[in-house]
Amino acid sequence: MNELFKKLNIKPNDEKLYNIAFSHSSYANEHKAKQDYERLEFLGDAIVDMVIAEYLYTNYSEDEGEMTKVRSSYVCENALYEYSMDLGLEKYLRLGHGELKENGRYKKAIVADIFESLMAAIYLDLGFSTVRRIILEVIVPYIENPKINFFNDYKSALQEYVQAEQDTIHYNLIDEVGPSHDKTFTVDVLVDGIVYGRGVGSSKKEAEQEAAKVALDKLAKID
Repeated sequence: MNELFKKLNIKPNDEKLYNIAFSHSSYANEHKAKQDYERLEFLGDAIVDMVIAEYLYTNYSEDEGEMTKVRSSYVCENALYEYSMDLGLEKYLRLGHGELKENGRYKKAIVADIFESLMAAIYLDLGFSTVRRIILEVIVPYIENPKINFFNDYKSALQEYVQAEQDTIHYNLIDEVGPSHDKTFTVDVLVDGIVYGRGVGSSKKEAEQEAAKVALDKLAKID
């Protein structure tokens, strides 16, 4: 992991934190370890959100709604996966044998998670100023590159359409399968009680976005 520390320009005090940050639940279960990265991921999610929110508030003059959309674009699963892969974080993942066989080292949800868990480990070990520097160094170049678009907010687009037509919209969770660390969700979106789209994803949000995209495509053809 020294190569990573050098890349991030940090000198850790507690390397155990970083081992936890890369330990998937499948590894923890197999090795009877006390912790996996999930608690760190929870903390890291809030830290990344806060740093990017502060950056947007300081550097842009858009209103709350627009800043929320921009922030969502750069802290979504697709974006976090890209940051992790750029840093080579997947190399340090500690996975159980079953997860390794299922190519878990390259699963988007897992690889995205470890960016947040690593940021939490850095925060706990080296403080807020250090983790803030790293987050900004990694993410700001993406924000400043207008050609990069990680995330189309189909739900917001559908909501705007529905409001214009004075229709109602509702998302129904149809199915949820798989182990806790690797679930697949199926969601239907209903407009005025009629199913207009179905989406499948590794999170409810991802499935809802896919369902909204299908609905928008269908509504565009009707119009």
